[in-house]
Amino acid sequence: MPTVSVKRHLLFQALGRSYTDEEFDELCFEFGLELDEVTSEKDIISKEKGEEKAKGASETVLYKIDVPANRYDLLCLEGLVRGLQVFKERINLPRYEKIIPPQGEVQRLIITEETVQIRPHAVAAVLRDITFTKERYDSFIDLQEKLHQNICRLRALVAIGTHDLDTISGPFTFTAKAPSEIKFKPLNQSKEYTASQIMDLYRTDSHLRHYLHLIESKPLYPVIYDSNGVVLSMPPIINGDHTKISLNTRNVFVECTGTDLTKAKIVLDTIVTMFSEYCAKPFSVEAVEVVYPNGKTHIYPELAYRKEKVKPELINKRVGISETPSSLAKLLTRMCLKSHVVGNTLEIEIPPTRADVIHACDIVEDAAIAYGYNNIQMTVPKTYTIANQLPLNKLTELLRLDLAAAGFTEALTFALCSQEDIADKLGMDLSATKAVRIANPKTTEFQVARTTLLPGLLKTIAANRKMPLPLKLFEISDIVVKDPNTDVGAKNYRHLGAVYYNKSPGFEIIHGLLDRVMQLLEVPPNKENGYTIKATEGSAFFPGRCAEIFAKGQSIGKLGVLHPDVITKFELTMPCSALEINIEPFV
Repeated sequence: MPTVSVKRHLLFQALGRSYTDEEFDELCFEFGLELDEVTSEKDIISKEKGEEKAKGASETVLYKIDVPANRYDLLCLEGLVRGLQVFKERINLPRYEKIIPPQGEVQRLIITEETVQIRPHAVAAVLRDITFTKERYDSFIDLQEKLHQNICRLRALVAIGTHDLDTISGPFTFTAKAPSEIKFKPLNQSKEYTASQIMDLYRTDSHLRHYLHLIESKPLYPVIYDSNGVVLSMPPIINGDHTKISLNTRNVFVECTGTDLTKAKIVLDTIVTMFSEYCAKPFSVEAVEVVYPNGKTHIYPELAYRKEKVKPELINKRVGISETPSSLAKLLTRMCLKSHVVGNTLEIEIPPTRADVIHACDIVEDAAIAYGYNNIQMTVPKTYTIANQLPLNKLTELLRLDLAAAGFTEALTFALCSQEDIADKLGMDLSATKAVRIANPKTTEFQVARTTLLPGLLKTIAANRKMPLPLKLFEISDIVVKDPNTDVGAKNYRHLGAVYYNKSPGFEIIHGLLDRVMQLLEVPPNKENGYTIKATEGSAFFPGRCAEIFAKGQSIGKLGVLHPDVITKFELTMPCSALEINIEPFV
């Protein structure tokens, strides 16, 4: 969950009253938020860098509030205060208005076809006659950073640029050029750099270096120019210094470029709705015309309102309450979802600030929050169940205890391994293993899901070769194999694996462990209704030293002395015997 830091005195000033820390914590809970911490800048620096570094830092009290990840409208002081004030019914929900200037006066953003392969989408808007103070400016910048970290996915999906409109002139052009052809003075720098030099400049920057990979491998870099060739920004890296906004800025041009148009529209709507309250005409936003490469045009921001209809019975049933339709409409209106009763249904208006409402269940959740989770009466369910341990897990736990009592040490190894581990090192062909492959493995160590427990146990022994002999290890875990008969195309099996590593193979030790396991499972050593072993051959085992285990009328595994080639490939130097069986038939 994102955490929003707000100065307590500014928050209380905006709310029009003061709260104790406990009272505000309770208010946050009622609204579906959580007051995570009450701290100050000095306390934060003191914890992170020590008291010496914290000297002189501000002692202004900060509230750190945890906000749901999909509530982009609560990521700044303005949205938080607006939401709380509507919730407490101190103000009415504002109506956001899109103003389209007369023909010829509307700002235009032209997208060229060069951007298609890099960042194909762009949207824009203008905040006209806005008044900034130091606190408002800081909140404006902080909201952009919060959105970049959240919905923008570290600028991969959307990058935000804000510019002083009075320093530039439209129409604006969003295009892409070779790095050597782009030259401008980046934000807060003293001289001009080419795009390539800018990438080198910020390679060591603690903040911006995380975004360089988004475009550095591309042949063309995205860039936005005004009609005079002034660079506004090189998204998603840096804005130009020429268009830098300040406390004296009165008209702000907001552009959002990205790879996801839906996310870009949500981000633009969020920024302009949060800060349009500081415009000369509150909650009004000047529209911008975006021209696409194919000649089509679209007006942004959309600031779209939409209507949803929900049955009151659905809300009452899902939440577990029995409120009247008018009462439910009032609850939803407190959550910034203006509602009224139409016939026997609720008609809910979803404002542009509530991009998180995409289904009736989101409306039900807001009704539950407004009603108050603590106010919902606890009732005994009409049906009840008694929880019980899964039989397979219960058997696994019982076997673990007894195998440990038999002198074996439990190992827990990775469920993913390399292709070599389950094929080449065990003398098998990969196609014969029925292994489930990882589509985009980050490392060669995790290419496939294991089809046997043996490689993990042998690698554990290899990592503990300096321990006193003998080494006796076991593991009871799942293996995964392809199975076209299942809905997901693969199936898990619970296997028991054990290895004995010493100067002599110790086949009798492993055979004895098998007998002990069968004794615990109450499976007698006979052919009719018990278990038997039969000589066989296995690629991982020494010829003539391998047996197949049969029980419950089926083959359940193998035991034997490992082949010297297998031992060598796992970097071991002494003989080793192993056992692996499927325990699911015994459940």
